[in-house]
Amino acid sequence: MITVAVDCMGGDHGPSTTLPACQAFLASYPDARLLLVGRPDAIGAVSALASHPRCEIVPASEVVTMDDPVEVALRRKKDSSMRVAIQQVKDGRAQAAVSAGNTGALMAIARYVLKTLDGIDRPAIATQMPNARGGATTVLDLGANVDCTAEHLFQFALMGSALVAATAGRPSPSVGLLNVGEEVIKGSEVIKKAGVLLRAAGDQGSLNFIGNVEGDDIFKGTADIVVCDGFVGNVALKASEGLASMIGGFIKDEFSRSFWRKMAAIVAYPVLTSFKRRVDHRRYNGAALLGLQGLVFKSHGSADAFAFEHALARAYDAAHRGMLQNVKERIAHAQPHPIDGTPAVGTPDASNA
Repeated sequence: MITVAVDCMGGDHGPSTTLPACQAFLASYPDARLLLVGRPDAIGAVSALASHPRCEIVPASEVVTMDDPVEVALRRKKDSSMRVAIQQVKDGRAQAAVSAGNTGALMAIARYVLKTLDGIDRPAIATQMPNARGGATTVLDLGANVDCTAEHLFQFALMGSALVAATAGRPSPSVGLLNVGEEVIKGSEVIKKAGVLLRAAGDQGSLNFIGNVEGDDIFKGTADIVVCDGFVGNVALKASEGLASMIGGFIKDEFSRSFWRKMAAIVAYPVLTSFKRRVDHRRYNGAALLGLQGLVFKSHGSADAFAFEHALARAYDAAHRGMLQNVKERIAHAQPHPIDGTPAVGTPDASNA
């Protein structure tokens, strides 16, 4: 039985979204159990969940709003639904926590309560983006770390590999480093140095590093994992979500035009809707906060019930398939390789890359 702690109060919509998603999730996962964290009066209003044999209400008197500064969420709201949900993971009552709340607050609280894994300097946010191969590319970081060193990018690659290996069943997922070109001589000094570390890890067998990739490779599916700093990753994520919304709007708009445009749209409807489904960002909702001593997943703040259910499913899969242990093992295996960025013996330095 996998237990997931749910911040029922977080996000733009709170219980009106999280609770229907929890109901749908429990129907699909008979071996899952949920800890519903929040105000009992708000959660108990849904009687089916309040009396569900695989649900337990965990009281929390406060809510972290989307506008709360990190300091307020961390220092003043110590009984928030977000913090109490994460505490369930810390106390061993749940294997993972899910929240649609304030991203900055979630990262700060999760890092404070759970601490980071040995060998990891900074946690990272990772999620999936649809690609042309019919699957998804895992991209990290997506905004937790705007300024990154080469060592941070190296650690992101390790964590991303563990995530995909656990959740997608690929023991050796391919890793690409996002750059302005495939050539090793291109990019900033940070990117060049990161390339040195990643190539050395590939030679060592710690990673399946395929080299530099460009922005369009995310959507081509060139690599299973694409590593970048948080600024670039967040821009790519928003662009992907914007594309999905534009496609949805295009389909709707075509049916409101002239008779012949409507006829053409009807003929193309199956293809258009299939494509829309493939790029629907709701199906990929649920970003992992990697590098912590516990599993925490971030849902999009404006997620509907369908999207939030997918975030719950991702948290469940990660716990069920031992993602946290996989991360620990990959970090331990890479320890002989320089975590601090000092080139190992026989490793070319960045100037020769």
